[in-house]
Amino acid sequence: MEKGTLIEFRVQGERRLAVVDRTEGKKHLVVVDEQGQSHTIHPRQIEYQIPGGSYQSEDIARFRQAVQPYLDPSTLEVAWEIVDGETVTISDMAQILFSGQGPEFCYAAYYLLSEDKLYFKQKNDRYEPRSPAMVTEIKHQMQVTQQRLQAEQEFLARLRSRLEGQNTPWLETDKQRLIPLEKFVLQPETPNRPAQELLSSLNRPANPEGAWQLLVELGHWGIHENLFLRRSQILTQFDPNVLAMANDYLQDPPPDVDRRLDLTHLRTYTIDDESTEEIDDGLSVETLEDGRQRLWIHIADPTRLLRPGDDLDLEARRRSTTVYLPTGMIPMFPPVLATGPMSLRQGCVCAALSFGVILAPDGSVQEYMICPSLIKPTYRLTYEDTDEMLELGAEQEIETIAHWANVRQQWRVSQGAISIHLPEAVIKVKENDEVFISLLEDTRSRQLVAEMMILGGQVAGHYGQTHKLPLPFRSQPQPDFPPEEELLQLPAGPVRDCALRRCMPKSEMTTTPARHASLALNAYVQVTSPIRRYTDLLAHFQIKAHLRGDALPFDENQLQQMIQIVATSAYEATLVERQTNRYWGLEFLRRQGEQPWQALVLRWLREQENMGLILLEELGLELAMRFQRQIRLGDQLTVQVSHADPRQDIIHFRELTPAESANRD
Repeated sequence: MEKGTLIEFRVQGERRLAVVDRTEGKKHLVVVDEQGQSHTIHPRQIEYQIPGGSYQSEDIARFRQAVQPYLDPSTLEVAWEIVDGETVTISDMAQILFSGQGPEFCYAAYYLLSEDKLYFKQKNDRYEPRSPAMVTEIKHQMQVTQQRLQAEQEFLARLRSRLEGQNTPWLETDKQRLIPLEKFVLQPETPNRPAQELLSSLNRPANPEGAWQLLVELGHWGIHENLFLRRSQILTQFDPNVLAMANDYLQDPPPDVDRRLDLTHLRTYTIDDESTEEIDDGLSVETLEDGRQRLWIHIADPTRLLRPGDDLDLEARRRSTTVYLPTGMIPMFPPVLATGPMSLRQGCVCAALSFGVILAPDGSVQEYMICPSLIKPTYRLTYEDTDEMLELGAEQEIETIAHWANVRQQWRVSQGAISIHLPEAVIKVKENDEVFISLLEDTRSRQLVAEMMILGGQVAGHYGQTHKLPLPFRSQPQPDFPPEEELLQLPAGPVRDCALRRCMPKSEMTTTPARHASLALNAYVQVTSPIRRYTDLLAHFQIKAHLRGDALPFDENQLQQMIQIVATSAYEATLVERQTNRYWGLEFLRRQGEQPWQALVLRWLREQENMGLILLEELGLELAMRFQRQIRLGDQLTVQVSHADPRQDIIHFRELTPAESANRD
């Protein structure tokens, strides 16, 4: 290539015009651009060689200026129509466009063709016009791209406006555009280029923390957004079809397929926490003509309104359980049904599955019956109401039920029942994210209800065992406790109970009965919460079909498969409940600042690192702590939170010295 030849090459994608100065070696050229800067390039880096003339680097600016008037992309459309499908060279295009083939015209033609993505495509050293159909399609794609880019810019403008404190309304599409940010927070280990680009365009840190902060500042997420729930597969909204079906059943219930025993004459008590909305169990006592007393355990009967395999049943199966969080519950059934006709509502005639049990004097089951029923709950009581009645002796029926509950508990203990008593925290988050923690006390009323529910489960299990029904039987292997002399070395109370708890095997669920060690029952089926637990609902389906003389809805294989699927969903719900409770427990402690807490050392986590598990006795919270001195299990400490970050699941305590504790007192 001769000295003075004008060429175009690219530096990092940018066009550069330069004049060939000399060769260097066998393969390279030294060229000089319009700023007088030298570049050493290989000939294959040359994009275009301007024909004719010999140039100096000082001529490049004038050449560029001469070319500028001809760089109108719209002229290519005219040329595309003129060539009518024929291929052209650059000089041909210069002649068509500018009626000349001088250097400026040829370079302008080359420039326009190299920038064009619509009318022509290059084939070797010629340019082929695209078909009219292809041009139409490309125009459409370009229009779509332009609209998308414009929408993105408008979206960014709305984001900036909201970040500046303006009440800019969201568009429906905006929430979809925020999904990459959500995924970046929820799946921080997964690369997320769209989220990173969005954060960078707003000059934000392009990391999951930056995404979370942006979502909070935009008001899209709350500062206490439940990330555990968002990461789970738990459904938080009901499908419109399911809601429509629920409303239809509310207005026009389906025919009742069961013959029900009328028990509306019995005085029936429902006992729950004050906040409970799904009321699924009630208790009665009936004195028979021979003087014996029959205990009635009435369980809500949601199968009155659904059939195996219908939309309501399938929705409940997918959900598997009602999820209880400090901020509220996520029900298994639509609330209009779960808290309405499915619940045992005071003063209303309600469908139930009732377990009538006559106990022997020692607390064993003497006789029982199971029947679909109609009941009319007389009193809606809280646990506190019931404890007060028991203390005052205000209701003879409550006294009688409490008596039999005590007899039952003693009978189960005689059979080898295992009781572990550790404080349990109840965490509630009210309006304005105010956190309350209370201890779940093991009162007479709670013991009464618990024993009656266990009794119902024993009767259901015995019925299934006797009639060889496949039911979701719950069992628990016998625990392998340490030797008694070893346990006696531990302080009595929470420390010893904590050691026992660690030895307790997980309960299991199968379609055949087996012993439940801690309950001391040979067959046990949970049936007392069919509005809240799907396995309880399965038991109702099976038992009621057998009572009617119908074929069972599920054979053993089908039932086992459903148990496995539901158990997986229920475990996920339990995990989210635990994680959420822990988050709000840490948040409560963070807000308490320098508040001192009485702590009991429960057990070692890593003794070699002096790290153990402490129980904050006032709150019922169990948390890890690293000790700064030698500690023994059962030691009482006064501690203070030194650092807490609920979102990072971090909490550190420090022990207060006796002098510090005295000063705070």
